[in-house]
Amino acid sequence: MTTTLIQNPQSVLLSNVSWQTYEFLLKDVAEQPGIRLTYDRGLLEIMTPLDPHEGYKKLLGRFVETLTEELNINIRSLGSRTSKREDLQRGFEPDQCYYIQNEPIVRELEQIDLNQYPPPDLIIEIDITSGSINQFDLYADFRVPEVWRYDGRRLRFYQLEEKQYLERNTSPTFPFLSPSEILRFLEQQKTVGETAMIRLFREWVRSQTQ
Repeated sequence: MTTTLIQNPQSVLLSNVSWQTYEFLLKDVAEQPGIRLTYDRGLLEIMTPLDPHEGYKKLLGRFVETLTEELNINIRSLGSRTSKREDLQRGFEPDQCYYIQNEPIVRELEQIDLNQYPPPDLIIEIDITSGSINQFDLYADFRVPEVWRYDGRRLRFYQLEEKQYLERNTSPTFPFLSPSEILRFLEQQKTVGETAMIRLFREWVRSQTQ
């Protein structure tokens, strides 16, 4: 490693980092919650997300879990599990990730080797603590089909098409769901609380699927 660029108090970018060093650091910080590593062909970004970041990722994850419960869809929830491929020289830790369409393929696997198995079907990205490495480039290289990105104000749904992400008006996985509906319930959470908000969302999902 020859260069250190400090971007902000929550992010440090290192250059000329080997893959072996990246893997060593992954093991080293495994027991330190709140530290996120992203690796992109020699660049290593170390991030410490802010509190709002963590709160929003949990909330958006609860929406996905409520949807799949009501639609009776099996999922494999892997949170911020590291996705990495040495052949691509890239690795990332999403805010939340889910196997949905491909859940049966990975259901019984303790370790998911992304050289052999598909990536998560849906990734949630909270873009409040912005990093220097373009996460979408990594997601596209891994062929992640769908990404939800929330910046604290706007929520966008993206679908992978021909190695690039195109914004969609509704979720490819949940076609009746638009970003505006999620934002409406997030706003309600401020007044009624998280548990009541999820209950209202569950009722809304049932009304859309009956």
